Amino acid sequence: MDMKRKPTHPGEILREDFLKPLNLTQVELAKALGTAFRTINEIVNERRNLSPEMAVKLARYFGTSEEVWLNLQNQHDIYRVKTRNRKMLVSIKPLRTAHAAR
Repeated sequence: MDMKRKPTHPGEILREDFLKPLNLTQVELAKALGTAFRTINEIVNERRNLSPEMAVKLARYFGTSEEVWLNLQNQHDIYRVKTRNRKMLVSIKPLRTAHAAR
């Protein structure tokens, strides 16, 4: 199981690569996206996952692709699952190994 460094949460990217350089507040972003301040705040503070709907909104607003945001979230989620369930994953033998053992 390949355990690289922890992937960056999309909230950190939003905060560090978009909000700060553009001098944009969370309140301003929430208004521009038609969403609650709390939603933006929880994403920026890495307490909420980024939904596909939010990925579409951010992509439209910042001129990126939806995939950029969704890929960041997916990488983060997969890493969390692998680290939290390491023992369970180790107990699952890959198909080729399982068939070879017969």
